[in-house]
Amino acid sequence: MTVKTIEPVAEFSFATKYKTKHQKPGTWVLSHSVRQWHWILLALIGAVSNAALASVVPIYIGKAYFEITQPSPSLQTIGSYALIIAISQTLRGFLHFLRNFSFEVIAQNIERYVRQELFVNLLGKSMTFHNLQSVGDLMARATNDVREVNYMFSPGFNLVIGSINFLLLPLFVGPTYHPSLIIVPVAFIILYAIALWHYLSVLNPITRDVRQTFGTLNSRLTEAIDGVEIVKASAKEDAEIDLFGNNAFEYRDASVRQGDVESRFLPFLLLAVTMAAGLAHALYLMQQGLITIGDVIGYFGTLSLLGFPTNVSLFAYSQISLGFAGARRILELINTENNLDQNLDGYSQPIDGAISFENVSFGYTEDELFLREINIEIKPGQTVAIVGQTGSGKTSLVKLINRTFDVHSGAVKVDGVDVRDWYLETLRSQISIIEQDVFLFSKSIAENIAFGKPEATQEEIIQAAKEAQAHDFIMSFDNGYETVIGERGATLSGGQRQRLALARAFLTSPKILVLDDSTSAIDSDTEDRIQQAIFRVSQGRTTVIITHRLSQIRWADLIVVLRQGKVSAIGSHESLMKTSKSYQEIFSE
Repeated sequence: MTVKTIEPVAEFSFATKYKTKHQKPGTWVLSHSVRQWHWILLALIGAVSNAALASVVPIYIGKAYFEITQPSPSLQTIGSYALIIAISQTLRGFLHFLRNFSFEVIAQNIERYVRQELFVNLLGKSMTFHNLQSVGDLMARATNDVREVNYMFSPGFNLVIGSINFLLLPLFVGPTYHPSLIIVPVAFIILYAIALWHYLSVLNPITRDVRQTFGTLNSRLTEAIDGVEIVKASAKEDAEIDLFGNNAFEYRDASVRQGDVESRFLPFLLLAVTMAAGLAHALYLMQQGLITIGDVIGYFGTLSLLGFPTNVSLFAYSQISLGFAGARRILELINTENNLDQNLDGYSQPIDGAISFENVSFGYTEDELFLREINIEIKPGQTVAIVGQTGSGKTSLVKLINRTFDVHSGAVKVDGVDVRDWYLETLRSQISIIEQDVFLFSKSIAENIAFGKPEATQEEIIQAAKEAQAHDFIMSFDNGYETVIGERGATLSGGQRQRLALARAFLTSPKILVLDDSTSAIDSDTEDRIQQAIFRVSQGRTTVIITHRLSQIRWADLIVVLRQGKVSAIGSHESLMKTSKSYQEIFSE
């Protein structure tokens, strides 16, 4: 089988690259499995040898029984049979351990490979992808679905491969007693294969529903927890409980359907019929004098080994089906096309700070554009204020500069070079965007400030914090700069988070600084000091400010007014107050 390989589109390239893009879960899982070939070899040796030694017990019990029924039984012969059984089963115990251990190592390694591949892939996706993706469903795929791939190998494939060998034993042992004793095992294997095929064809779509409904359930849970403050403020607890309950019922119903299919597992009935038919056949041959009673016991004991593959099939194949359903959901994420690439061979030079928007149109989907025909020229070192009513496209516009998003038409250029032609890391490392909704990591304050410049010294971190008017409140904490803040900075106020974000930007000393309403949660006294700091750091670099605050707009070299996704006017504050109705409306509200 030839696997078609293509170079995946990725926003960033990492040291660990996965260049083969699989369209089917089977080939994708196989691509990770072959990396474990040495463990697979050990597992197969353990599985085959373990099954072969399992047949020693019924065969030699039959021999021992036949010896006992003789007029003068030999205790030495019986003892030798017992010794063979003891040695073989001791060795079988070791081989059983080898099989289980090898499959467990395979399963854990593959889970690690899959988890790493998915994480790398998600980091490489564009913001368009992440904005449209449900976090709850994504987390379900990244945790539970990945875990199901693990379980697919251990205990799934572990039990299946181990049990397949037990299916073959009666085919080899039966004819040693009498050629016709192969009939019943062959009939069982044929009917077993047909029943198993039917079982899996019914089960597979149900297991896909199980994984899908679990993803929906997890998505609803994540949204409710993330928005718990709004839920409580709106007294909508009962409504959320009902919504979650509906999702829980759907997941339960899918799981019940899976259980219903499993409860009607036909091979159990086939096993019972096979055991009865096999024993009847062997007894008939004994009555005809063609085999001995010891042969009957040995054959029936070997035939009973079919119980192991039959019993484990119910659980093992369900687990494999769930694993493939999980793999399919993971692969859907990985194969989702991305419209950004790192452009490793792109333009890579220090930025001067010139920015131009040339007939730019953009939207999260091509059918609904938020920005249309934008034309703006920004010179190096200029401070530009972008104003407009809510929903006019201000934030979307500035995120085109560092290629958080890509334009649908037109071009955004930095220093005269289309941003799509820049080496993305070079471009973004010289641009800093501070948003109103600041994200902080569950790390120390110092680590958060130095996130963009991890090699920064403590003195540099403190200086950046002082410029952002954050030093005083940081030192009010018991551990100062080593204080660990909560997830997303939840232990800090909005103003404190914004000041830390400013410190983080000041530390990296970007050539282009974008402030997206970054002082909205700061009191007026602190804002005045921060404004002075921003004014100082903006000297010699291009600064783009999204704001409604007149104090920030007044010292801008250029003001751009957006209205319904288009440039309504461009000019100074004084000129726009005279000529732009849209600009006048902003300050009359």
